Amino acid sequence: MKICYADLHLHTTASDGTQTVSQLVSRARAVGLSIVAVTDHDTISPELESRSHVRNGIEVIAGVEIKVDFDGVYGELLGYFIDPRAGALVELFSRMQAAREARMEEMVVRCCDYTGVEITLAEVRKLAAGSIGRPHLAQILVQKGVVATKREAFDTLIGNGKPCYVPIPRPGFREAARAVHGAGGATSIPHPCLMDVPDWEPFLAKVKEEGVDGIEVFYPYEDVTRELSIAPNEILSLAKKHGFLLTGGSDDHGPGSVKEELGKVRVPCKYVDRIREFCGL
Repeated sequence: MKICYADLHLHTTASDGTQTVSQLVSRARAVGLSIVAVTDHDTISPELESRSHVRNGIEVIAGVEIKVDFDGVYGELLGYFIDPRAGALVELFSRMQAAREARMEEMVVRCCDYTGVEITLAEVRKLAAGSIGRPHLAQILVQKGVVATKREAFDTLIGNGKPCYVPIPRPGFREAARAVHGAGGATSIPHPCLMDVPDWEPFLAKVKEEGVDGIEVFYPYEDVTRELSIAPNEILSLAKKHGFLLTGGSDDHGPGSVKEELGKVRVPCKYVDRIREFCGL
């Protein structure tokens, strides 16, 4: 029997990744993956026209990663096997893109004031093929000699809590989950060990009841520099206890990005089959 592995958390140029879907598929094939999910930030790549399709021998699942508010706890929500044309998602993404533009405009102003270097929103927008994000601003900061690397830009200027950081308005997780379910998909919380959850047991019980189907339990935490809020083996145990779908992915953003991780997470395809069954496919 052929061994089958998946990566269910990947980004492309539709948001803040450095590669197109086709280029990502070529890399996935080279590292021995059989299935990938494209989960761009608050948008669906225009290259994805159906809930899943096969490209160059690799199954490509249409997905998304939505920034959400879990009743005061900031995090994200992944969606899998979603219809890219679903009305509720299109409307949600439209609002979030407007919020991203406004947020980036304010971050550009702060960077100009803090560094004394002239930067324009138009320069940042020019780098974004789709959804605009902080990696595009980081690239401009590198080009203008403000910092040496994109990582330095995040660490010193535009990362959470840094001088030029501006938070983005987030929809509630229930609204995002309804939109994903309305598009025929399943939801999952990505990189949970990075979330600031004070008490995981009641948190998981609540989100399970109100629209969250899965937990991303396979993730390259060994490359994370910040302190984890819970150990990966503990979140795996809790996810199983509460009956969540188990998902996983590398969060790869492509070559030259701050997260080049493809191949570091290999999720057995049996977990994808369970998500597929949940979605009625």
